[in-house]
Amino acid sequence: MNDLSNAVLGDNHCCNFKPIPTLSPYILLSLFFLGLTVSLFILVEVHNAAFFVSLLLLSVLVLAFIVWNNHNWRTKGAIFFFLGSFPDSDLRVAQEGQLVKITGLATCGSVSLESSYEKATRCIYASTLLHEYRGLGLRPKNASNLCFRWNLTYCERFSTDFYITDQRSGIRVAVKAGSGCKVLPLILESEIVNTTGHCRILSPHLRKWLTDRDLSAEPRLLRLEEGYVQEGSVVTVIGMLHKSNDVLMIIQPPEVISTRCLWHKLLLPVDIDGLVIGVSKMTHPVSIQESVIQ
Repeated sequence: MNDLSNAVLGDNHCCNFKPIPTLSPYILLSLFFLGLTVSLFILVEVHNAAFFVSLLLLSVLVLAFIVWNNHNWRTKGAIFFFLGSFPDSDLRVAQEGQLVKITGLATCGSVSLESSYEKATRCIYASTLLHEYRGLGLRPKNASNLCFRWNLTYCERFSTDFYITDQRSGIRVAVKAGSGCKVLPLILESEIVNTTGHCRILSPHLRKWLTDRDLSAEPRLLRLEEGYVQEGSVVTVIGMLHKSNDVLMIIQPPEVISTRCLWHKLLLPVDIDGLVIGVSKMTHPVSIQESVIQ
């Protein structure tokens, strides 16, 4: 079993490098002020606004490009596009050490997982995220307000070794997603608990779940999300093919994978370090509405 929880709490993006370097906004901001100074000088002295208008239009385009790339980095949009555009591999002709993409039905190995809150069994991957509102001692009346800040305060995320039967060739392959392997799960959690401002009472199941993990069961704004992949789900895996004693395995690539520039999406390259696991169809946990009064 592979514990991925610390990676989520430390960095909730699972990609090694941002598409926009940290210093780039500061450099662009300096250039903007320099260009603004020059354009205003030309506007005042020459009475020509063309340079000033061009600077504003260019600045808007650059800002939109930066925001777009950062948004897709946070939501893993570039990696989802990469997963969809990467061609399926033919295991019958694939070579040792080749980067492959396999899609097929997943089955559990010697160890299976159980989701933390919903208690879904026979899972190859399970993730439970607890978000808590924190906001300068204020209690909001409407949790959908954009001014609220939700922080990830607790996480359970695990993966384990499993098998996948390739849809194209029918070949069964072992996927090494267990202990010691870096895994990038492209699996979205579903919201199953969302507290609001109408009642202080939390359900007994939620209170027990919190106390079992030494978390406060006091009424407050909480959002609990859970995602899992059960046996029989259609799974897509990208990793390196390894052959050992006529047994095919997909393991973590030894080097980072680059999505490269996706110009048709206006996306800069993102580096991925680890085995990529996605799903075509996933069981969505049933949503449960909880409430909390101020």
